[in-house]
Amino acid sequence: MTPIATHITVFLQNYLPRQRGSSPHTCETYAYSFQLLFTFAAAHLKVPPCELCLEQLDPRLIIKFLEDLEVTRDCSAVTRNVRLAAIKSFFRFLEYKLPAALDQIRQTLAIPYKKTDSKLVPHLSREEMEAILSTPDLQARMGIRDYAMIQLAFAAGLRVSELLGLRLQDLTLQPTASILVRGKGRRERALPLWKETTRILRKWLVVRGDLDVPELFVNARQQQMTRWGFAYILKKYAQAACDHCPSLKEKQISPHVLRHTCAMIVLESTHDIRKVALWLGHSSTQSAEVYVRADPTEKLDTVNAVTPPKVRKGRFRASDKLLDFLKAQSLCGVNSPRKMDPKPILRNRSP
Repeated sequence: MTPIATHITVFLQNYLPRQRGSSPHTCETYAYSFQLLFTFAAAHLKVPPCELCLEQLDPRLIIKFLEDLEVTRDCSAVTRNVRLAAIKSFFRFLEYKLPAALDQIRQTLAIPYKKTDSKLVPHLSREEMEAILSTPDLQARMGIRDYAMIQLAFAAGLRVSELLGLRLQDLTLQPTASILVRGKGRRERALPLWKETTRILRKWLVVRGDLDVPELFVNARQQQMTRWGFAYILKKYAQAACDHCPSLKEKQISPHVLRHTCAMIVLESTHDIRKVALWLGHSSTQSAEVYVRADPTEKLDTVNAVTPPKVRKGRFRASDKLLDFLKAQSLCGVNSPRKMDPKPILRNRSP
């Protein structure tokens, strides 16, 4: 039996960050995936998580874990595939370290990903976004911080990791206000700031004060703001804005929805998918095509640009079998000397 604790430690602390150069967010996501897997396996096998062995994590157990995610935790197919991707990455790491377990590893790598629905991206309207931004109290320190975070996340279309990873040195206010964003895949991009965003950031820097934390946004304990903390703040203001904007009750509000909202507004203003991809930091325009599918105005432009074919006006009349038969027979009688069918069309039945 091969204890799994040692291998998972090397995988998360050495292989991912040092050899593959994975981001801290990726390491955190993988660690949480294995936390769920080991908790499920320990409860299923009746052993402590630290005593789990590799041979116990067979494909049947992993498939049961993936099914439990969807049934018990109500996870989507996308989340299921994310957990499976972490498991497969770990087993590929073990492929050349444990040749004796090669058969089990290959069977695990053969577990298929589940097909997902390609749904429209959720986003907010301008009125809904304005309702959320009008909720924070700009007379309080935390209200200024919350407004600055929401305004910047929306205006720049930032991922939550990009927003909370911003440092003071990444913000430039003179001569042109801009931020340096370190995005997904280690792609950096410089974004100019709106005047309203610049104004609220200046105000936040005044009340933030000199702190030892290099990040731009901090929590109440003067530490770096977490993604869960920002999600809680956004949800709190969205619920408060429902009184002025009832349509928010039917919307899914999350930090990533602000990014989608920014993309939809940029597409609506520019009608250029390349600018959307450039603003959001996508590696290609293909990733930004989801916003075109969600924007009905793009389809309206296509409809208006196409000239519909002209159709001759007239009334639609349902055909009658008897009249059609008589017309065909009359034409045959005029054009050819052929005799008509002696069979009667309608037969009178004697009582």
